[in-house]
Parts: sequence; structure tokens; C-alpha cells
Amino acid sequence: MSTAPHILWADDEIDLLRSHILFLENKGYRITRVTNGADAVSVVGHDPVDVVLLDEQMPGMGGLDTLAAIKRIRPQIPVIMVTKSEEEQLMEEALGDQISDYLTKPVNPSQILLTCKRLLERTRLRSEKVSHDYLSRFGEISRALMNPLSHEEWVDLYREIVHYDIALEGDEGARQILQEQYREANRAFGHFIAAHYPGWVRSTRRPLGNERPVLSHEVIPKWVLPRLEEQRAVLFFVIDCMRYDQWLEFEKLLYPLFSMRKDFHFSILPTATPYSRNAIFSGLLPRDIVRRHPSAWNSGEDDEYSRNRHEEALLSDLLRRRRYQQVRLRYQKLVGKSDGRTFASEVTDYLQADLSAIVINFVDILAHSRADHDIIKELAPDEQAYRALTRTWFEHSWLYQAFQSLARHDCTIIVTTDHGAIRSLHAARVRGDRRTSTALRYKCGRALKVNKKHALIIRDPHAWGLPSDRITTDYIIAKEDFYFLYPTNYHHYLKLYNDSMQHGGASLEEMVLPVITMRPRR
Repeated sequence: MSTAPHILWADDEIDLLRSHILFLENKGYRITRVTNGADAVSVVGHDPVDVVLLDEQMPGMGGLDTLAAIKRIRPQIPVIMVTKSEEEQLMEEALGDQISDYLTKPVNPSQILLTCKRLLERTRLRSEKVSHDYLSRFGEISRALMNPLSHEEWVDLYREIVHYDIALEGDEGARQILQEQYREANRAFGHFIAAHYPGWVRSTRRPLGNERPVLSHEVIPKWVLPRLEEQRAVLFFVIDCMRYDQWLEFEKLLYPLFSMRKDFHFSILPTATPYSRNAIFSGLLPRDIVRRHPSAWNSGEDDEYSRNRHEEALLSDLLRRRRYQQVRLRYQKLVGKSDGRTFASEVTDYLQADLSAIVINFVDILAHSRADHDIIKELAPDEQAYRALTRTWFEHSWLYQAFQSLARHDCTIIVTTDHGAIRSLHAARVRGDRRTSTALRYKCGRALKVNKKHALIIRDPHAWGLPSDRITTDYIIAKEDFYFLYPTNYHHYLKLYNDSMQHGGASLEEMVLPVITMRPRR
């Protein structure tokens, strides 16, 4: 593959610029030529472009519209606007959309060469600075992982790792080091959870203090119910299986529309929808859901539609227990595209309720589709591409349209998730009887056997806030990026599930989850 700097030049009169292009190619640059904005956006979305030369006046999709679309795909890419006008207003508008420089026609080849060189050098220096910053922090992060950390310190460390994971996208060498440190962090995090989680469960009967994190079943009492006192509509979004790094991609688009406050909660274990999302809506740990709502906890724990069909009833009961029984509640679960489009077109109707709870399943479907469909896995072979795919969906989604509509009204929006997901890269052999659950990152059954290095082994479910039947039930919960396979047909299932996105285990990606409170900026 060529290592020459790659320039994308978009101009509807590109054929008249052949001499300029030849000059740049002789100087060692690779030039991709397009004649319209739509093609320019397509190239940026699929090819590694270093600099964009963008004609301001093109028929159809104009230069500023093309610039905005390019920046949504790759915010950091340098763009040079080429214009026939020197009007100050135009340049202010363009600079507001983050152009790196502009040139006025007619341009000469040397002028373009010098501008590109300067921007490429600036980009290289910025990339080198991020790499240098991370490598200088590497030792400090490693030393921190060797010492006891509080739950607040784990949140801070996770946010820092995610920051570098995004910022180092252009430095493969530094990224490889980061990936190893990421796994080291998850290994230490597994020890932290094993040591502290039962204590957190015991202390849930006492008022919440700083000695432990907010858990799934405390999200609504902590962040949603107090907002009901403000006498404006509250919309509570639960985006199933949304990780913190995916939220950061959504945040880039939503920040101009809303002021935001960012908090974090820890998912309960297992970090799987039947457990964590029911805990959110009921305000109860799973063991207590079984006692209070036995009909809502039937067989088939791996089937979302068997154990997550009662969320509205669970939420209504939570409101009654907290003496909010007069609240006008609206609940909606959005699964398919048609559900989402209907919601986006009717979203302002939800402002008539005091509290609207909306569950969105698309991100979870995307995570599972990566394992089920080769084309999705090819489009998202790694963390970077998985984030980009999620961002592309959101940018063109009915959900973004709904948020844009809500930004024009006086309301409070709270966004969170029930759990995240992790790339499962290492298999762990497990043994259990025929009634053992089928999930890959956690299992419940009798006399489960697994290497304790790979899993949390729970022999006393009650101490972990989990239900058990009359016959003693064990739980095992995967640590790091392990997933569970039986010895039977081991290699078949290894090929099927290796490098798939899974949830249910104890990792930073699955457990440390954002809670965003948003108010329109209007």
C-alpha cells in the first residue's frame, strides 16, 4: 500500500486542473479527483485521506454542505476551502465549520503545495503529541493498576483509556501498546469487582454514599425522579448495549443542541438485559424482583422477550413505591425501523406525559449482528470501525431526528444504557448440566466448573443480589474478554463466536456506563 500523502480534490472543473495535479503528483502526493460533494463525502468515508481540497462553489451539494458532511465522518481531517470569493462573511461561516485554511482562485500549484505541507506537518505533530502524551502516561497508568483504586478512580481511568483509544486512531504502534494496557486494566478491574461487589450489594439497604457506585437499580431514583419535581416533561432513554465510547460519538452531534451533565453508574451483574434492564426499571436487584414480581421472572433467561416484557409494570410499581403514583407515565420500546420512524414523527406528543421511558434496541442489534453477519464484521473489524459504524447509524437515524425535535422544546432528557459490550477474544472451557443457561459471558446452573482465572464463580447468589431456585444455583461471570464454550464441538463454536461482541461479564466496557442529563440550549 502506498505511503504517499493522499489528497482528495473536489472541484466541478477538475479537468481544468490537470497541470496542478501533475505538479503535486511529481512532488510525491497521491491525488483522488472528484467533481461533486457527494463523491467527496463517499471517498472520505471509505479511503484514508490526509487532506481535502474543496471547491466552495459546486452544483448540487455545495462546498459548505460537503464540509459539514465530511466533518461528521472525520472531524479531525484538514480541509482547505478553495473559493472565488474573498467575502469575510463566507470565510467566517466556513471557519466556523472548522476549515483548516482557504485559498482564493486562481490558485497556483506552489501555493497549494505549501498549504498542504503545512497542514500535513501540523497533523503529524498533533498525532505525535497524542502518542507522546500516552506513552508518557503509560507507566503512571500501569503503576495505578498495581494499587487499590476506588470506584471513582476506576471511572477516571476508564475515561482516560477511552480518550486515548479514540485519539490514537492514526498510530498503530501506540494503539497496540494501548490494547495490551486495556486488557491489563480489565484484568485488574475483574479483581476489583470480585473484592467489592458483594459489599456494594449489602450496602444497598443504606443511604447511598461515596463508598460505592450507583448501581443499575438506583439510576431512576438518583437521576430521574428528582427531575420530576421541576415541573417539565422528562424523557428517559435507555439505549440497550451502548458503550461509553459510542456515546462520545453521539455526543459530538448532540452537543450543539443540548447542555449536558455527565455522570456514571455501574451495571449490576450479570451485565445482560434480563438482569440489568429489569433492575433499572424496577429499582430492585434481581433477587428482589423475583420476590416482588415472580410472574415477571419466568423461565428462558436468555430470551429478552420472556424476561423484559414487564418493564412498564415494573416502572409503575417503582413510582408507586416512591410515592410518584400521580405521575403521568408513557413507556415505549423501539425495536424496528418502522417503530423508530413513528416515534420520531410523534416525539413531541411524549411531552404531554410527565415521564416518558423509551427503550432503544438498535445498538444491541448491531452488536449481535456483528457475530451473525459476515458483512457487518467486515465493516467493523475492530473497535475504531465499530464506533464509526455506530456513529454513521446515529447520524442518519430517526433517533437523532427525534433529539433534534426535542431540542426545540422545554424538557429534560436523560440518556443511559443497561450494559455495554466487549470484543470477546479468548475462549474459556466450562462444564455444566443440561439446564445451564446458554449465554456466552455468563451462565447460571448447577455445579458449574471453569478456571477461576477466567471468571467470577458465585456459589452464594443471594450475596451478589441474584436469585436462585430451590436447588442451589451457581453463577459464573466472565472476566476480561473471555467467553464460555463447552468441550463438546469446542472448535466449531470457537470459530463461530471468536471476536464477537458479547455482554454479561465483568469488564469496564460492560459495567462503567454513562448517565447524561440534557437540557435544550434554545
